[in-house]
Amino acid sequence: MTALGAYLHIPFCARRCDYCAFATWTDRDDLIDAYLDALATDVAGAVAAGAGPFTSVFVGGGTPTRVPPERLAAVLARLPLAPGAEVTTEANPDDVTVASLQPLVDAGLNRVSLGVQSFRPHVLAALGRTHDAAHVEAAVAGARAAGVARLNVDLIYGAAGETIEDWVATLEAAVGLEPDHVSAYALTVEPGTPLADQPDRHPDDDDQADKYVVADEILTGAGLANYEISNWAEPGAECRHNLLYWSQGDYLGFGCAAHSHRAGRRWWNVRTPERYVDLVTRGEPPVAGDERLDTEARRREALQLAVRTRAGVPASAVPAEVAHLVRVEGDRATLTREGRLLANEVAVRLG
Repeated sequence: MTALGAYLHIPFCARRCDYCAFATWTDRDDLIDAYLDALATDVAGAVAAGAGPFTSVFVGGGTPTRVPPERLAAVLARLPLAPGAEVTTEANPDDVTVASLQPLVDAGLNRVSLGVQSFRPHVLAALGRTHDAAHVEAAVAGARAAGVARLNVDLIYGAAGETIEDWVATLEAAVGLEPDHVSAYALTVEPGTPLADQPDRHPDDDDQADKYVVADEILTGAGLANYEISNWAEPGAECRHNLLYWSQGDYLGFGCAAHSHRAGRRWWNVRTPERYVDLVTRGEPPVAGDERLDTEARRREALQLAVRTRAGVPASAVPAEVAHLVRVEGDRATLTREGRLLANEVAVRLG
């Protein structure tokens, strides 16, 4: 069966984190019902046109756990799933309970990606997060009690005031929850965010490099293998939906600002929830624009994505000037740990 993913975008948040540049809003909760109606209509139209079955579904945001779970479950139920499909939702630790997840589990949810970011109170405050360690522990217990089979813990390193000791404590606490997947991302400064306007809070590259090495050592030591630069998992627990992105697979995006890809054509939806609701309600495509990559552009992009992963790239694609940053086994080349820290530099030189 050919892999096909679905992404559902939920753009509502209680509070916007200082580093966030995603299409999310804190003042549009009055649109939640109409938005979920439009999302259901959009999904139903795609399915009626022959989309599916879906091998993976990812609900992101925003904060998917901010909307009524029964309503979101009704949207999920419209998606025809392939046998063994992976169905993930992002979740804030503040919101997760058995009651909030059970309707989603009944609709096929089997994976939760928990936005933990840190276990240190002052680091959470620096990131603009509202939960604490107790919320995280309760959320993990709630997810498991609801029957969620797989758990990802999402972490961010490099916030103002975070020491190496803080980061080690966060990693050890995360490992202590026994997740089968951990994502650890370097804090990035996105234009237009509050963080961008405060240079004194910007992360330090050398500090983040040191923290990446620590993360790799601790997570690998806990039995979680690195399979993409920022992602570690137990064998077989890799995020199938993200692997679809990294392998130029096909996926359909539903909701405002959602992106889709099929056979080299990419398109994206209008950014605001109001416009999305209006267009879908009027029976018009909510598409804002599209692009089609030519054969050479697709080939180069495939290399630049694959080099980030454990699958690597053909060794013949790696030029001599970056050969010291890869490990060659047979005819494949994969990034060394140092290479992962310089992945962008390697990617632009692949041929």
